Amino acid sequence: MARMHSRDKGKSGSTRPEIRKKQKWVTYSAKEVEALVIKLGKTDIDSSQIGITLRDSYGIPDVKAITKKKICQILKENELGTKLPEDLLNLIKKHITITNHRDNNKQDMTAKRGFQLTESKINRLVKYYKKTNRMPKDWKFDRSKAKLLVE
Repeated sequence: MARMHSRDKGKSGSTRPEIRKKQKWVTYSAKEVEALVIKLGKTDIDSSQIGITLRDSYGIPDVKAITKKKICQILKENELGTKLPEDLLNLIKKHITITNHRDNNKQDMTAKRGFQLTESKINRLVKYYKKTNRMPKDWKFDRSKAKLLVE
């Protein structure tokens, strides 16, 4: 299947094993992993960065295989998660960056196209989150207040 905003076709990067189970060489228990997630969550980093840190520094390949919970669930239970989903926040940050670039470079039509694509992705993602009840039905993305959402 082709990519959404280009003619490229291809496969995604790495694939995970089909069976999610705790590896024999992982020495951490479920409570220890949850404590590590909470400790890293208090440092105000994203859940994806927490997963990367656990993989690279602690040798924990998959949090869900050990704790039976996702990193986002653990953070939400301990009231450390963000109000908006991480992927939506990343798109809003990208939107702000492109907006700042367009303010300084009015003739950049490629940036204008990227701006349109990013905004449509945000609207599509918001529509999905409203449909799955992860966001309030009356929430709406506003360009002028985008910087306030990220801060």
